Amino acid sequence: MSKSILELAKHLDSAAINADAVPQISIDQELSIADAYKVQVASIDQRLARGEKLLGYKMGFTSKAKMEQMGVHELIWGRLTSNMELKDGDALELSKYVHPRAEPEVAFRISQDIPGALTEADIPNYVDAVCVAIEIIDSRYKNFKFSLEDVIADNCSSTGYVLGEWLTAENKFDSLSISLKVNGEAVQSGSTDDILGNPWNSFLEATRIFKREGIELKKGMVLLAGAATPAVFLKAGDEVKATCDGMGEVGLLVK
Repeated sequence: MSKSILELAKHLDSAAINADAVPQISIDQELSIADAYKVQVASIDQRLARGEKLLGYKMGFTSKAKMEQMGVHELIWGRLTSNMELKDGDALELSKYVHPRAEPEVAFRISQDIPGALTEADIPNYVDAVCVAIEIIDSRYKNFKFSLEDVIADNCSSTGYVLGEWLTAENKFDSLSISLKVNGEAVQSGSTDDILGNPWNSFLEATRIFKREGIELKKGMVLLAGAATPAVFLKAGDEVKATCDGMGEVGLLVK
């Protein structure tokens, strides 16, 4: 028997709380993309009801190759809550995750409520700072396998993030090198060009999609632009750092 949106949301919320790997939803029932987002919202609502705050959003599938692989033609998105936020140098406790991975990213800080789809000329009025960041992704599904609808329902696998030092938003992000280091060794390297051609493109696309979907990007919120490299599996003892040319670094310890 198919489960309701709320039942699915509570199921994924429980899996996240208990760091429990569960079967894909798509194994037992079909789920449209629209319904997958409803599950995501309802699942995040469980967290907000427990006192967490909505702090922003993350964008996914910002690689055109990944879009083609998954058969989609636009970005997907998840939500960032207060319990997901880690500070630079914090310890990530593996016991709280199922099979966590890390990705190097760029983040934007919203300077005033965004009314709708923006253009490049609008950017200085709505973003006051940028930084290098790490996103922690951790699918609640067994074996880290899922359909498009599964991953959307599961908050697009987003479970944590670490922000570096905020810098002025004047960066054009023209072909900047970005990497993820584990224990001092660069294990993944890429370019800001790998984020939809330029991270600003991800930001602008987010404003277009969110206007259509009725999602509010408010003053003070964070927007993660998307991964610049493939994700790296984390294990106990790892010291993980993301670096980006001219933007410094940000890191965490895995325990």
